[in-house]
Amino acid sequence: MTSTHAEHHAQTNANGADAARPVFLTGATGYVGGRLAPRLLETGRSIRCLARSPGKLRDRTWAVDPRVSIVQGDLADGDALAEHMRGCAEAYYLVHSMIAAGADYAERDLEMARAFARAAEKAGVTRIIYLGGLGELGEDLSAHLRSRREVEQALASGATPVTVLRAAMIVGSGSASFEILRYLVERLPVMITPRWVSTECQPIAIRNVIGYLLACLTTPETTGRTLDIGGPEVMNYREIMRIFAEERGLPKRLVIPVPLLTPRLSSLWIHLVTPVGASIARPLAEGLRNRVVCRDDEAHQLMPQELLGVRASIAAALGKIERREVETVWSASGVMPGDPDWAGGTTYTDVRTIDINAPPDAVFQAVCRVGGGHGYYGADALWRIRGVMDRLIGGPGLRRGRRDPDRIELGDALDFWRVTGVEPGRLLSLRAEMKLPGEALLEFRIEPRAGDASRLTQDARFKPRGLLGILYWHAVLPLHGVVFRGMMHGIRSEAERIAQTGAESA
Repeated sequence: MTSTHAEHHAQTNANGADAARPVFLTGATGYVGGRLAPRLLETGRSIRCLARSPGKLRDRTWAVDPRVSIVQGDLADGDALAEHMRGCAEAYYLVHSMIAAGADYAERDLEMARAFARAAEKAGVTRIIYLGGLGELGEDLSAHLRSRREVEQALASGATPVTVLRAAMIVGSGSASFEILRYLVERLPVMITPRWVSTECQPIAIRNVIGYLLACLTTPETTGRTLDIGGPEVMNYREIMRIFAEERGLPKRLVIPVPLLTPRLSSLWIHLVTPVGASIARPLAEGLRNRVVCRDDEAHQLMPQELLGVRASIAAALGKIERREVETVWSASGVMPGDPDWAGGTTYTDVRTIDINAPPDAVFQAVCRVGGGHGYYGADALWRIRGVMDRLIGGPGLRRGRRDPDRIELGDALDFWRVTGVEPGRLLSLRAEMKLPGEALLEFRIEPRAGDASRLTQDARFKPRGLLGILYWHAVLPLHGVVFRGMMHGIRSEAERIAQTGAESA
């Protein structure tokens, strides 16, 4: 990301009294927070990150900086939260549920925001900075945007001043909104859409969002203010899709608005066509019915920076994807529970071992290429069928892909798997997030052998949930011989090719 004027402003002014104290950052494992953290370090600030699963930050290059401390905690635990905040100057609140699952999700968000406000006051934090959503209050405001308004009020319920930045669609490589846009335009030359594609919005590039979040620190006039942030253009979603098609060099897309399409039907369609699940797609689809345009340009007046237009924002995001420089993705912010408790009850296992004429590092490199565009080394048609079936019943399917085609980090989403364990040269653990009547884990373990050889063990474990889970395991077991055996042989071929290529270039 290139430095904006706002970033430079923050860097040259981060020398006040508060600059010596760390910044408290929530959402560092998420899309925006994961990009803000290294930029905060570039300004000379130290940061204290709250993470429910600290291991997800282990592989971030910025996390090893001595100015970074990571504490494990939950936003619902107000007392512990206050202790974690103690000694910090400002606190970023970049946590908000994107999953409208059940009627109580908004209430949970509200409770966390209230706990955060109380903890900030107790810890002596000087200011809370919150990234919310654009949209005028009214009867037609979507439930998701209404929830963001309520979070604003909850954060302001304590004595700590709050700065609220409200943004509409964020355009950036890896954002949920951008992935929906990309898949719809790339895959569908003809689109039947809800009438809300004609509603006006004011997209903003992720680099400009980060620029504003940084500039708040050194712009005291933003304290206690609610500021709308957006790019320089106002347009509807249909125009954005047209620009995306042009930037991708695709033929013009035919968009047919249909008034009968409800947010629920729209979200199910998004679920089937794009990597974004229905539970996340629904609040985004509902938000399309609201005009989300900045009320004024006060934010830009207070914190001037070069604002990217929609075309430039899309081009920058596509460039990041092409260069394999995607820093964070929407899918990485999902819950990553610990591995299943395999003790007790019935656990089915399928263990396979193969010897490979390649060193452990080459084998690990081959293992880490599984999934995404590379495929599964064998029986890819069966994997695609399983992905389609999963999408049809509400699972993520294969369309989430992966953040990077070669590198894997703890917490990454990999198609319908979640990376739960990474030990370079030794181990890769994946936990299934597909719809299953049980809990599934796929683990690859690598052991060095004599010379430059290795032994790869693939361990598939499944803990069924009731009779349906038992029947499921026995139904798919015959396919394991095709799927897993093909994967093992494919990994061996790829690892030996990597080893041979490395030996030839040495």
